[in-house]
Amino acid sequence: MEAFVIALTIFVLAIFVGFEIITKVPPTLHTPLMSGSNAISGITIIGALISAGTKLTLLTTILGVAAVAFATINVVGGFLVTHRMLKMFKRD
Repeated sequence: MEAFVIALTIFVLAIFVGFEIITKVPPTLHTPLMSGSNAISGITIIGALISAGTKLTLLTTILGVAAVAFATINVVGGFLVTHRMLKMFKRD
């Protein structure tokens, strides 16, 4: 139970830190930084797959699957936005 409380505390703190970091990025920098964040989300997918695959508890499996889904949405969305941005600068 103690390990669960520690893991939950780290998870909640990561949510707050991530929210604060993302809200402080100005809109002009958001799109260029999106392509860099795709690499970080790729690492997140690997960690989430490991978490979902170990099957320690039902909660870790559910959180791992949710993390895989959200990180995949983030990676795909980041690539789509980056592709659209680069297409805007392409000459006809």
